[in-house]
Amino acid sequence: MNDHRVVIRPAFTLVELLVVIAIIGLLMGVLLPAVQQARESARRVQCSNNLRQLVLAMHLYESAHRRFPAGYCTYATADGRGPSWAAVDPVTWDAAPGWGWGALILPMLEQGNLAAGLRYEEPIWAAENRQAITTTMPVFLCPSSSGDRLPFPLLNQQGHPLIVAGHEIVVGRSHYVASHGQESCWGECGAARTGTVFTNIYTGQTRTVIIDGDVSRVADGPFFRNSGTRAAQVTDGLSHTIFLGEHSSRLSDKTWVGVVPGAFTMPRFHTPENGPDAAATLVLVHGGPSGGELDITGHPIIHPVNYPTLHVGQMFAEHLSGGNIAFGDGATRFVSDYIDLILWAELSSMNEGEVIDWGE
Repeated sequence: MNDHRVVIRPAFTLVELLVVIAIIGLLMGVLLPAVQQARESARRVQCSNNLRQLVLAMHLYESAHRRFPAGYCTYATADGRGPSWAAVDPVTWDAAPGWGWGALILPMLEQGNLAAGLRYEEPIWAAENRQAITTTMPVFLCPSSSGDRLPFPLLNQQGHPLIVAGHEIVVGRSHYVASHGQESCWGECGAARTGTVFTNIYTGQTRTVIIDGDVSRVADGPFFRNSGTRAAQVTDGLSHTIFLGEHSSRLSDKTWVGVVPGAFTMPRFHTPENGPDAAATLVLVHGGPSGGELDITGHPIIHPVNYPTLHVGQMFAEHLSGGNIAFGDGATRFVSDYIDLILWAELSSMNEGEVIDWGE
């Protein structure tokens, strides 16, 4: 006789299934931010490592040449005149060849083949350099930057592609910039021969200097046009002087290549103090205060990482609550968006004699 008994198997009820789904959703809601935070932490560490490699390459350059690389190299003129090959900009006095600090340290970054392919004795825009200067290198890119990572065309003051010798100039990108110090000297370091320099950031004392194209009369940081800073000149101490920092392309375009006369850096969004600026800001930024940079109330601006002026000449990072900087001794540090402004100014200069107190 056949046994036709029905076997009843246990199963989830609809209510139990909904409870399980709700629990899984809750766990995902808790874990996802933690995963994202872990990923951002890894990206921040990679960014810090990139900066450390760049500063160490600068030290290898200094060992070979007895000076750190120039912020960028141009034909030196004291009156705005020069040979035709120099293509001296009549306003800024920037000129050929234009190579920036990033291009100068390529051999120290295990980029010897790329460096060998560059004609450093020729201008950046020379036909022989046209292809090599578009190279993209991971060491110059922050993994947290949401901005563009591809090469970009240089622009003129009107925001159109800059045409030199009948061609657009396309350059490789960098998310890292070198420090000009507290002071800035971009477009006003040429035909406008006088500049206002803050001699005391605590009292607001200033003085007027005759520039005549010599940016060293204004700059108080390690990198500027035709700089050749020696370690001994960083009298505030390498460990207390900012050399490099971040500038995401979400704010404006920067390059490892250098500076081309007539180029301008364009902001991707505007604030009352933010607008296009001269070509030097393709590779350099400053921390403030600067005699030539005032806010809408007429007061000098000090702008650390992510300061809301959001100027093309300041540091800007997309990490949570701050950004990475690298000091002259090769140490890197993550600084908060809320770092004390005077402390930032003190760290930006290399020879002003300020006593640094991190408050730790």
